[in-house]
Amino acid sequence: MTTEATMTDRPYRPKKDLWPWCNVSSIGTIVIGLAVSLPIVAVLILALAPGDGVWSHLVSTVLGLYVSTTVALMLSVGVGTLVIGVGTAWLVSTCRFPGRRMFEWALLLPMAMPAYVIAYVYTDIFEYAGPVQALLRDVFGWTLKREYWFPEIRSLGGAASMMTLVLYPYVYLLSRAAFLEQSVCVLEASRMLGRGPWRSFFSVALPLARPAIVIGVSLVLMETLNDFGTVDFFAVSTFTLGIYDVWLNMNNVAGAAQLAGLLLFFVVFLVLAERFARRKQRFHHTTSKIRAMPAYALQGRARLLATIGCATPVVFGFVLPALVLGGYGVIHFEAATSGQVLRYAANSVLLSGLTAAMALAIGIFMAYGVRLRNEPIVKFMARFASLGYAVPGSVLAVGVLVSLGALDNGIDAFLRQSFGISTGLIFSGTIAAVTFGYLVRFLALSFGSVEASLAKITPSMDDASRSLGHGPLGTLRRVHIPLIRGSALTAAMLVFVDCMKELPMTVILRPFNFHTLATYVHQYASDEQLGEASLAALAIVGFGILPVIVLSFAITRSRPGHTTGHTEEGQVP
Repeated sequence: MTTEATMTDRPYRPKKDLWPWCNVSSIGTIVIGLAVSLPIVAVLILALAPGDGVWSHLVSTVLGLYVSTTVALMLSVGVGTLVIGVGTAWLVSTCRFPGRRMFEWALLLPMAMPAYVIAYVYTDIFEYAGPVQALLRDVFGWTLKREYWFPEIRSLGGAASMMTLVLYPYVYLLSRAAFLEQSVCVLEASRMLGRGPWRSFFSVALPLARPAIVIGVSLVLMETLNDFGTVDFFAVSTFTLGIYDVWLNMNNVAGAAQLAGLLLFFVVFLVLAERFARRKQRFHHTTSKIRAMPAYALQGRARLLATIGCATPVVFGFVLPALVLGGYGVIHFEAATSGQVLRYAANSVLLSGLTAAMALAIGIFMAYGVRLRNEPIVKFMARFASLGYAVPGSVLAVGVLVSLGALDNGIDAFLRQSFGISTGLIFSGTIAAVTFGYLVRFLALSFGSVEASLAKITPSMDDASRSLGHGPLGTLRRVHIPLIRGSALTAAMLVFVDCMKELPMTVILRPFNFHTLATYVHQYASDEQLGEASLAALAIVGFGILPVIVLSFAITRSRPGHTTGHTEEGQVP
């Protein structure tokens, strides 16, 4: 008699009459993987091609600065997000203190705030003519800048602070999910062996959550490499800013590709270093007994410190910037709601919605193809197609322009030779290039979410559908899609929000005189006119709030043994 565990764990093997569809899905997955990998391959080929001496010029002038600044920025942001993300995740997961239930979702709100937006806000607040320094001069009677010292907001430290405030939710999100999934029995065993809460955290909970934490920090480092708006506004010379400068200001494609290739090396180094660091380390749960997390009711000063510790990143990462932007929006309401802004908002929604729909459809196609035909080549191409999320947007933009430019030139040459017709640029410099770039970068979000959801569906469901006469498409439509609808919609929302915020790729790939909300906000804020772009910035934030809250509640309900009942703060349920 087949047990339930055996039925759930066995791999799904399609029947012989499914092979035609399996072949289609396999070929389609391979084709998609090749198409998505074209920008990355184009960057590598162009970077290895002989240049005109620009590389030697970059090495002798600015390359050392790019490397040192990028490494310093990554280290600063990585450490800051690690401390804030893991610390707050542990507090809201295992402790009881005033405001804990609110902080469970509020700590994710800064994820909706792009780094370049709060960079503009805090520059207005902390620069020499801003309200903070003006208040200090009034209070202490200072009149000149040299009479006092104040930290420079437009600096490497300022950029690292801005990114830390909005990127720590990546670490918090995955760390909290990992803590909630841990077995209480293991933690209780640690306590029974004489370890207190802090020693249990460092010796048991933290090692068990390490894979999730490492993934969160890796995402933070990738986003740090991808940032353009913050480093451009603060004049911090990183690789991303260098690629943009060499490409658009120096008009040198080869030099930009060589910088992009070196940045790809950074990405590969990060991935390999993490794998090497835990090559022989394995942490496993030793029991399947799972119930609600223990409630450590904090008392006295600890309660107050926990509340302040969780409130600080929320206030500085979301509440204060939102209030400042709202105030600017009221003052500059007429300019901020002009017809141009509405047109740019429509451009953003169009591009983001189109990309989200395409990414979801392709993600379902690829994930279902891997489920039907679990072969190494199919799995490899599906994973390879998801590589774009680990590549900075500026690098992908260079690859997209090079690959689409080659395609346009090939089509034009063929039609000239065959029919005497010149087509010019068909894809390059159009919204098709922007959409393709978005799709390459964010396909991993939809594919990963759909694949994880499909993996939770037992193969016996496929067999039951087949026995009722449904083919693979009918099974997908009637069985799988209804079961994965929630995860699929969440993935589509995440792709949509990330496209709304994407700046470096949009700046490089957008058609002439074509703006999105992100490029519009960046342009006006760079010209010290943040008030005129305040409502556009709030619109970008607003689109990101709903998915953030949905994610928070989904994580809370994912804990086995979770109940919908509520307990009073500070009490043990």
